[in-house]
Amino acid sequence: MRGAGPHHRLLAALWLVAIPQGAWAQPPTKWVTSWAAASQGPFPSGAASALPDQSVAFPDPAAGANDQSFRLIVRPSVWGGQARLRFSNAFGSGPVTFDGIHVGLQLSSAAVVPRTNVPVLFAGGTSITIAPGRDAWSDPVALPFAAPEKRAALAGRKLAISFHVAGTSGPMTWHAKAMQTSYASLPGAGSHGGAEDERDFPLSATAWFFLNAVDMRMPRDTPLVVCFGDSITDGTASTLNGDDRWPDVLQRRLAGRHPNGVAVVDEGIGSNQITGPEHYDLQAPFGGGPAALQRIDRDVAALSGVTTVIWLEGINDLSHGQPADAVIDGYRTGIARLRKAIPGVRIVGATITPSLGAKGSAGTEDVNQRRKAINAAIRAGGLFDAVADFEQAVKDPQSDGLRAEFVPGSTIGGPGDRLHPNRAGYLAMAGSIDPDTVLPGLPR
Repeated sequence: MRGAGPHHRLLAALWLVAIPQGAWAQPPTKWVTSWAAASQGPFPSGAASALPDQSVAFPDPAAGANDQSFRLIVRPSVWGGQARLRFSNAFGSGPVTFDGIHVGLQLSSAAVVPRTNVPVLFAGGTSITIAPGRDAWSDPVALPFAAPEKRAALAGRKLAISFHVAGTSGPMTWHAKAMQTSYASLPGAGSHGGAEDERDFPLSATAWFFLNAVDMRMPRDTPLVVCFGDSITDGTASTLNGDDRWPDVLQRRLAGRHPNGVAVVDEGIGSNQITGPEHYDLQAPFGGGPAALQRIDRDVAALSGVTTVIWLEGINDLSHGQPADAVIDGYRTGIARLRKAIPGVRIVGATITPSLGAKGSAGTEDVNQRRKAINAAIRAGGLFDAVADFEQAVKDPQSDGLRAEFVPGSTIGGPGDRLHPNRAGYLAMAGSIDPDTVLPGLPR
């Protein structure tokens, strides 16, 4: 230090020594939601797919879980060295107490890779009581198995998140259509979240209970894409445990285009509508959950690090008789709310896929014409920042319905319903998206 006296040189040396070794090289980080599932109502309301009989696990749905443990299997879209979990009692009628909470790397089925299962705390304690209508985030928890040098091998791997419900829960907040098998203990079996093997989790469900988000600590420039919508985003007719909903496929397409990967989460709900129901009634819950405009705050705006939203929705509104203008007005309201809550967010509008020939009102020519009017408005611009043209990706130009190869069901087989694309259809939808539409400037 030219011109500095001994006293100044000593202070400078002490200041440098006080900085932790390697601090200069540590990039700034933030929380990014790596996995999410919309809380849609109290079990058993909703449109589940391939759900096993739950009468042994939960003989009285009104009483809910009873002194039993859950092991939920979820697939993070990006991995960080720290995680935090969001639990929800959004649709409960009384407080629920969770304890024995652990997170580990899934081995297979309900088994956890040995020595990866670590406890999760809430405000430094081993239990949390969540009031009805509320959510709660855990404390950060270190994931030693997700150290930077190990993350490349974790792509596609899944977390096993375990917890115990102390006493009875009452009505259980859940996501019905997980398209993923998770596990539970018998009622009255007690707390087994710390167990690594699968013996204490003999029961299965293709649903997620109470848990609705997992954050990872990631570099600050890590993008998050939220896929918001109804059953076609939720993955109806994709393959069980196959991770081939269109958001899953999109995430794999985008993953290699960013140095930290790209987080993509699925906030679809089967039978969800934009405009209805006007009021969600816990005593008579609507199977599609609260309207998109009612849930947009919790399921999108409250997530961590949102960069882009892709919104595919409207067919259920049309099936319930809503005019095209009402759906378009719903888009405008939701877009304005998102822009206020998330400054700078990019919002991509997805055209509604064909349903002509499907069973029920969704398959009528009247719905088809209103659907086309909405798609024309989306393509015309002025609503969204960009367009994902899913209709063109899956439509048969001769029949105006789904292309034949996209109709047979992939979940449990069968002829399909002509409303929900199958695995091949979801691959076509995700493959039709230009990455610059979602995240402009990503390297190709």
